[in-house]
Amino acid sequence: MNKLILVSALLLSSLFLFQFQLQAQDTLRNKKGGNYLFTIKKDIEANEVQNQNRTGTCWSFSALSFIESELIRMGKGTHKLSEMYVVRKAYEDKAENYVRMHGTANFSQGGAFHDIPHVIKKYGIMPQEAYKGLNYGLENHNHSEMEAVLKNILDAVIKNKQGQLTTSWKAAFNAVLDAYLGPVPESFSYQGKEYTTTSFATSLDLNMDDYVVITSFTHHPFYEHFVIEVPDNWIWARAFNVPLDEMMQIQKDAVMNGYSIGWAADVSEKGFSFRDGLAIVPEDESKLKSSGKDNKYFNNAGAKKEGTQFDNPGPEKTITQSMRQEAFDNYLTTDDHGMHFTGMVTDQNGSEYFIVKNSWGTDHNDCDGCFYASMPYVALKTISFMVHKDALPKDLRKKL
Repeated sequence: MNKLILVSALLLSSLFLFQFQLQAQDTLRNKKGGNYLFTIKKDIEANEVQNQNRTGTCWSFSALSFIESELIRMGKGTHKLSEMYVVRKAYEDKAENYVRMHGTANFSQGGAFHDIPHVIKKYGIMPQEAYKGLNYGLENHNHSEMEAVLKNILDAVIKNKQGQLTTSWKAAFNAVLDAYLGPVPESFSYQGKEYTTTSFATSLDLNMDDYVVITSFTHHPFYEHFVIEVPDNWIWARAFNVPLDEMMQIQKDAVMNGYSIGWAADVSEKGFSFRDGLAIVPEDESKLKSSGKDNKYFNNAGAKKEGTQFDNPGPEKTITQSMRQEAFDNYLTTDDHGMHFTGMVTDQNGSEYFIVKNSWGTDHNDCDGCFYASMPYVALKTISFMVHKDALPKDLRKKL
């Protein structure tokens, strides 16, 4: 009898320990010592956080992270795709566009989610191991010098001192890309097979027409496409416009149904603190302030922030469609950064947040390079997002 009691007690204590361990695994914090206690609602598989370092190529890192999760979701395996191959081919097309527009179009390191379907459909794709894009003596990406050299070439071409364009300017431009990023190989070996960029894209069985970009602004009609007026939208690609409440519901439903999201947003707000693992819109922002600057890595988005609401959850603003529009119209919401939603959590008060995979490496916060964006922040600061069309409600798919 005593043995039976002892065995029962051991089994019961083991059960309690197991349940405690599960709860501990499911409870996350925004930072060490932080009092945001997050419970996971949905966690979508994604590759490791990468580091764009000192480049403006977040759009490539975030969109390819999104595509990599899509490949996992669709049972195509785990693949690490080359961000710099996409960047390289986008530079080529941006250069031609810049010259055709006599230098009045945007030529910079920036881009948009539309660039990834554009490149993959036109040029294919490569795994990262086949094209790392680090051919200039540095261990981490830095495009400052390369961008300056490339733009100087294009500006000289546009000045056109010989009376007409030469036949060699594209070769000169591509030679600089070869020097910095490396020549693109005609073929490469990957997982025991030989591929070209186009045959590799075909092997992944990705239909880039299955991906849509959604936004929400009132200066264009709802349920129609329009070109988002941001400088990095150099190919003037269109997004589908929906009301704010619908935009938020699409994102929540998509993530909860296992579809991750590519997210383009503004990260220059007082309530954005990558170091603290948070993006929030407190009711009283006067309690938040930055301490110092962080131009080296994040254009001040990573500067140390101080304020009670980075330590403990508090009330946030209720975001309206008009607030969102006013911020965009007055340059308070700009196209700063591309990121990747890989799940959802709730805090101890029941408030929901998206899990956001960033591309600033893993050394600058306590969340392994991710952070948590509140629903008010997403509602106010989203420029647009990319998602698989199957994640949309059926009636919206028909309108698309």
